Amino acid sequence: MTVHNLFIFDRNGTCLHYSEWNRKKQAGISKEEEYKLMFGMLFSIRSFVGKMSPVDMKEGFLSFQTSKYKLHYYETPTGLKFVLNTDLGVQNIRDILHQIYSSIYVEYVVKNPLCAQNEPIQSELFRTKLDNFIRGLPFFSARAG
Repeated sequence: MTVHNLFIFDRNGTCLHYSEWNRKKQAGISKEEEYKLMFGMLFSIRSFVGKMSPVDMKEGFLSFQTSKYKLHYYETPTGLKFVLNTDLGVQNIRDILHQIYSSIYVEYVVKNPLCAQNEPIQSELFRTKLDNFIRGLPFFSARAG
């Protein structure tokens, strides 16, 4: 099992952070275009799920999967969006995404007076803590196949 990449978006679609670990294939477009494409897809899926669900959904959209990867989604009450792409063997990781938000983002971005809110994260401490956290996950594998 493995982690491919992580996106963090603000409520307006600005990509605040992007990291990748075991990504085998690049998108063939600029990173900025990739961010816009990902945010647009998330917006559309959330809208579709909200309108088409036959039952009242408290948590809304949590994940979707293709034949090759699984996209995990977590949205905070303030509209921050955390998107983690993994292989298919990884189950529900909503708690892990919440932990990235509460223990890493809040601690090293929100509480850091040098980090501007709603702008791309420049903190090297944040990047290091996030990378160490992801690499320490039980389903992270540096040699993904």
